[in-house]
Amino acid sequence: MSFRIQPAPPARPNRCQLFGPGSRPALFEKMAASAADVINLDLEDSVAPDDKAQARRNIIEAIGDVDWGSKTLSVRINALDTPFWYRDVVDLLENASERLDQIMIPKVGNAADIYAVDALVTAVEAARGRTKRIGFEVIIESAAGISHVEEIAAASPRLQAISLGAADFAASMGMATTGIGGTQENYYMLHEGQKHWSDPWHWAQAAIVAACRTHGILPVDGPFGDFSDDDGFRAQALRSATLGMVGKWAIHPRQVALANEVFTPSEKVVAEAREILVAMDEARKTGAGATVYKGRLVDIASIRQAQMIVRQAELINA
Repeated sequence: MSFRIQPAPPARPNRCQLFGPGSRPALFEKMAASAADVINLDLEDSVAPDDKAQARRNIIEAIGDVDWGSKTLSVRINALDTPFWYRDVVDLLENASERLDQIMIPKVGNAADIYAVDALVTAVEAARGRTKRIGFEVIIESAAGISHVEEIAAASPRLQAISLGAADFAASMGMATTGIGGTQENYYMLHEGQKHWSDPWHWAQAAIVAACRTHGILPVDGPFGDFSDDDGFRAQALRSATLGMVGKWAIHPRQVALANEVFTPSEKVVAEAREILVAMDEARKTGAGATVYKGRLVDIASIRQAQMIVRQAELINA
């Protein structure tokens, strides 16, 4: 292992990120009362161009007026190739209360995109005397973004999380699909005449997880478009969790409980992790670097895995 220790990600629950358009302020109280860990108020895709200015005003007012509890509160600004994003940043940081935790930057293609937003945010914070430093989360939604994901993950100490935006990513890659997330009808293998569907997003998710874990950032799975398909959502979330992602977006309130279900370690899993830590502690006292737990070998790597599970459970319970 490199002598440069892998940094720990932000210590917060991030099982579910619930999105809602800034043009629909009637939803804000309901979002605040939900079981989502992160709230993303949207100024981008879900808001029509003519509604951007009013949506911005709605969000600025709600940041200070709505009781968001202990949730992480984030606003998705418009992409850097639009005329809206700079005003999103300036108006939010000049007028919104310091309850705002993060800005989500969509369609990031390289580290320079993060630098541009960081420079503007830093200037406005200094000019306004803001004492709370705004964090960033970004979405990988293009061929350029996934090609540069490691440099993006290293671009700013403000960076907290990275998500995969499946729809725009598929369009950028020229993928033959219109589905947002999940398995795709024509992405399968044949074995003895039977179709077996693979996951076309797997490699991109794995690249994001690796970049995030290298730089101490939370890797998050993005949207699942068919909010009537609970089984499909759960299946993709389980695959993402297995790869190392910590949570998933919800584009509909019914998806919140599904995401929390998948990304909350079960009591059985947490109990087993604690037992592994006890078993390894006993082994260490005898000078052993490994031991047997329920018929399988556990070692130093097992300690790290068990510690992550226990720490996640403790954050959620807190």
